[in-house]
Amino acid sequence: MTSTTAPRIAVFGSINMDLVAYVDTAPASGETVSGNRFAQIPGGKGANQAVAAARAGGDVSFFGAVGDDAFGTQLRSNLVETGIEVSEMRTVPGSSGVAHIVVEATGANSIIFIAGANAAMTDVSERDRRLLEGSAALLLQLELPMEGVIAAARAGREAGVPTVLTPAPARELPAELIGLVDLLVPNQHEAAAITGEREPRAALAALLGLVPEAIVTLGEEGSLYGRRGADPVHVPALRVEAVDTTAAGDTFCGAFAVARAEGRAPEDALRFAAAASALSVQRLGASSSMPRRADIEKAIAKG
Repeated sequence: MTSTTAPRIAVFGSINMDLVAYVDTAPASGETVSGNRFAQIPGGKGANQAVAAARAGGDVSFFGAVGDDAFGTQLRSNLVETGIEVSEMRTVPGSSGVAHIVVEATGANSIIFIAGANAAMTDVSERDRRLLEGSAALLLQLELPMEGVIAAARAGREAGVPTVLTPAPARELPAELIGLVDLLVPNQHEAAAITGEREPRAALAALLGLVPEAIVTLGEEGSLYGRRGADPVHVPALRVEAVDTTAAGDTFCGAFAVARAEGRAPEDALRFAAAASALSVQRLGASSSMPRRADIEKAIAKG
């Protein structure tokens, strides 16, 4: 049975302004190419997951930091307009986080991330802890300082809130952090980097030696879910024409967190997340591409 009230989702993560250049083919080192389009879009893996969860039906609180620049004002306003709680969002002197993104005609992308104000997120305040209490899930990523991510995971464990970690950008995962994670959601490349196993099912099995639950996202091949003591579940992706894959993983994670918090079975939650992700890659941008709940449900009904 699913919940009839919006589940509370907490997101402790990065927030950036994405500066996106659309090109036929990304330039090689030392090469200059002509672009087709430029866009300035709110992003950051944390903010992306927050927007995805809010549009999927969650009651979302965001914990992060922006600079005291024009980007910071825009980034905060974007979250507020999406209905996200930002009372504990910090403003620090200097520039907000920025991501320079190049998107090719195939939808593939490359990203340069500049932390800016995100570097200030090294701890969890007492007010953060109070707002976190009662949440159905805490979403974490790795664009913030590792000490901040660990502090947030520790606060989640102390508050009894299940912690979901997207281990991206890929980096070494400290044992303390792994011990605080309830659900790990890497893509197949990140899963291979963590486990040394390139075959997805072998990687999933190795991940379950580290955490109670894991999902390996497989791009066009869908996703693979497992939990200790149960058979793995594979859900295929919806077949669509991708134009920009920038926030596909963040959309998947935000939507899955909402669906699971509502009480859906893992396979149903995976289908919900797959539909959300499929809709996002058909649109340009990061947060601007994320679908609303009605569109996700409609896509599921169409199959």
